[in-house]
Amino acid sequence: MFSITVNSPKPLFLSSYPSNLFNLSNPFLSSTIFLTTQPLSSTLTHRQPPSSKPQITSKPISAAITPPPTPPKPSQNQLYQPFRPPPSPLPPKFRSLDTDGRLEILANRLGLWFEYAPLIPTFTQEGFTPSTLEELTGISGVEQNRLVVAAQVRDSLIQSNIEFDVLSFFDNGGAEILYEIRLLSVSQRAEVARYVVENNLDAKGAQELARAIKDFPRRRGDRGWESFDYSLPADCLSFMYYRQAQEYRNPSEQRTAAMQQALEVAKSEAARKRISYDLEGKDADGEAKSGVEDVVKVPVVRMRVGEVAEATSVVVLPVCRAEERVIEVESAPWECGSEGEFGVVVAEKGWSRWVVFPGWPPVAGLRRGGVAVAFPDARALPWRVNRWYKEEAILVVADRGRKEVVEDEGFYMVLKNGSSGSGGGGGELKVERGLALKEMGVKESLGSVVLVVRPPREGTDEQLSDEDWE
Repeated sequence: MFSITVNSPKPLFLSSYPSNLFNLSNPFLSSTIFLTTQPLSSTLTHRQPPSSKPQITSKPISAAITPPPTPPKPSQNQLYQPFRPPPSPLPPKFRSLDTDGRLEILANRLGLWFEYAPLIPTFTQEGFTPSTLEELTGISGVEQNRLVVAAQVRDSLIQSNIEFDVLSFFDNGGAEILYEIRLLSVSQRAEVARYVVENNLDAKGAQELARAIKDFPRRRGDRGWESFDYSLPADCLSFMYYRQAQEYRNPSEQRTAAMQQALEVAKSEAARKRISYDLEGKDADGEAKSGVEDVVKVPVVRMRVGEVAEATSVVVLPVCRAEERVIEVESAPWECGSEGEFGVVVAEKGWSRWVVFPGWPPVAGLRRGGVAVAFPDARALPWRVNRWYKEEAILVVADRGRKEVVEDEGFYMVLKNGSSGSGGGGGELKVERGLALKEMGVKESLGSVVLVVRPPREGTDEQLSDEDWE
């Protein structure tokens, strides 16, 4: 048994064979496979003998094509977002310029300040330092920062749909003004910009107004605070003048001038009424004041957070605890000053507690004998009791160099229900009016009170939200 394998079909050419080979009467042809030009099967296999009985199993071949699984449709919240590069910070008219062309615009101040201000960040992205840019353009690093920030503030005003005449006010020289209101929220900037235009404020006036608005929430609980409207820039500025007036003696020209300035600026009726009552010597209900509070001669101030860091001069004083009574007050260092090129603070003897105040006039004049006494609350003061008296600790600054009780309307620190002399004994430290001490026959005190300081208060309502920062 054998099989014949045909590698490839070959065409049959009749010319290469004898003519009688394909004669139909030829008996050889009848018993031979006829060759054609069609391709033959690749393999010819001989038949098995009947005795082998092969088992042939046929399996149907399926031609169906199974499609790939359909991917799930993306939800609308997870749509594919192709990358989009951020927009160019350059104005359209500057995008075709090369580096030299943009430097020329900055160096020659070609255009309005808010038009060429966006060029500065592009140089920073290209590796220019502020000092290098200053050498090439003549714009100092401080001015570069002012221009960039002011341009951002101006863009926020545009987004607030501010009036065109208000916005055009800052076209010439407005960078200095807009820079001062950078720390305000977007809504506050628009109100402040309108107030600046209406009152023709300069950069210093805008800075004072912005600080008054930022400081107003921190003053919650101060005298007269509830009478002023935080949403009005004019009232915030008026309250700042009103609060400053409380730091002067009453009566005095400085206090009256500050009150009148606050009255001129105030816009709300409640604020104007409160200031007018104080000028006329009346309380918030319009009735004449009576008692010790009418003749308070000691400034009561609240420190601001960071006020010491911003001060150009400071005063360092030893601190005594009121619980220790006379012992600490008399033993605290009398003199403290600075020496050397670095201003090293030197005291006449060691002390464990010190406090640093800004160079306020009442404490700046203390040369020797100044001391700060810490009270747990303000009930030691002889003034009309208020809610904050029981909620806050205070520092009472006294001048131990002026112990004699002279002024009837002055205030002095004494040891109540005890002796004011050395040794202390029983009793507690109090602040008393000079007239009351004279009526009790007291001629000498522990010191004359020059200032009462309330602690700084951290507020959260004046903080900016993320979307307000520009």
